Amino acid sequence: MDLSIVIPCYNEVESLPRLAETLDCFVAGFEKSGRQCEVLLVDDGSTDGSRALGAELAVGRPYLRQLSLRRNFGQTAAMAAGFDLARGQIVVPMDADLQNDPEDIPRLMDKIDEGFDVVSGWRRRRKDAWLTRRLPSAVANWFISRVGGLRLHDYGCTLKAYRRELLQHIKLYGEMHRFIPLHAKWSGARVTELEVSHHPRTLGRSKYGLGRTFKVLLDLITVKFLGDYSTKPLYFFGAMGFFLCLAGVVCGGITLVQKYSQGAWVHRNPLLLLAVFLFIVGLLLVSMGLLGELLVRIYHEAQGKPIYLLAATPPEESAPDPDATAGSSATQTPGSTAPDEAP
Repeated sequence: MDLSIVIPCYNEVESLPRLAETLDCFVAGFEKSGRQCEVLLVDDGSTDGSRALGAELAVGRPYLRQLSLRRNFGQTAAMAAGFDLARGQIVVPMDADLQNDPEDIPRLMDKIDEGFDVVSGWRRRRKDAWLTRRLPSAVANWFISRVGGLRLHDYGCTLKAYRRELLQHIKLYGEMHRFIPLHAKWSGARVTELEVSHHPRTLGRSKYGLGRTFKVLLDLITVKFLGDYSTKPLYFFGAMGFFLCLAGVVCGGITLVQKYSQGAWVHRNPLLLLAVFLFIVGLLLVSMGLLGELLVRIYHEAQGKPIYLLAATPPEESAPDPDATAGSSATQTPGSTAPDEAP
């Protein structure tokens, strides 16, 4: 399978018929080039009849498979389910609201053929409301680019292309599907972006709002921490702990200076309480870092998880010939060493 298109769907009963027609045209043209394609429609616990309609549309369309989640788990979970069951060498997620254009997918695949591992879509001419959608998105994209170290114009665009082997090492939680390029970049993948088309929503109702912006920022904190300190949490907590302990010592020193130079009463000096508070909090943070180190070792060693990723698997060494081994051992006496054997 050359291509897998993953489409999360939640209450999009109005859009599904037109989506199926659009996919029919795209798949027909795609398979004419001698390549195979599949579409995974992941119903995320829809309550408006989208699940039944999706199953009906899958009849007579061999390329279309529907996956149905038991309840509404969220877009990230729906996308992860599609990624796990995708069979294509290239995996492309897209929205079910007809705002993404499947005709952009071959251009994304061409970028993959150039050697990139992730190609992120950029809705440069976005057809959404400016105040409630485009402005918060621009702020979030700028912030994510600065914190994550990967400059992309549109992290929120669902239309992206991934090599399937890359997705096997990425686990998604919360609303973290938009941070896959960051995970890929930190794993050594080559990431680029490509301008794609964007159409205004004409059917159904948007599921996005301003509240999701705050969730994105909270998820960014999680992603940044896991990306930089997942194997060395003591560096994060220990640095803050030492800083607070040092601040506590400085406050305590100022208290002593004021006592002996100015005759100030120590028990009336708020710096003494601040010194004790900062020092204790600093010790607690260092202790949290040590506990984090223990948890990291339990996590990796109990599950056999490596702390690295290989770009290519080295070839296995050829096994020795058992007959030759048996013959040589038969001519040796116990405790003897063959003349040509390396020490």
